[in-house]
Amino acid sequence: MDILPAKLTDLNPLRRLEKICFPQDAWPIFDLVAVLTFNDVVRLKAVEDGQMIGFIAGDPRRSQGFSWIATVAVLPEYQRQGVGSALLERCEAELSTPRVRLCVRTGNTDAIRLYERSGYRVIDTWRRYYHDGGDALVMEKQLI
Repeated sequence: MDILPAKLTDLNPLRRLEKICFPQDAWPIFDLVAVLTFNDVVRLKAVEDGQMIGFIAGDPRRSQGFSWIATVAVLPEYQRQGVGSALLERCEAELSTPRVRLCVRTGNTDAIRLYERSGYRVIDTWRRYYHDGGDALVMEKQLI
């Protein structure tokens, strides 16, 4: 597996990945174009045999003293094989803030365990955050 910068040419594979990983919450095409083109966003893809198997985007907010991990997605058949951890570690290394935050659906226990193992801790719960009314945990990690 290789971790490479993602570009606008990755739009269709990213769209497919989002629909598979987040059937209820997949980003609209405008948001996908934005994450692949906005300045300062750290965007990385995991690739195996020429196929995008994972993606992460980190948005540094230096004035606020932290970055947001906007999305982390790994194809189901590649989950629990270290892809998500590798993407997270690489993204964190490229962000330029002392703290990183992310949101995760409260029922996504596999992702929550991954984030906890990576040093994230729950700092808040956002009620009815997702389109279907699902709650999100806000998690944070100190990098420095």
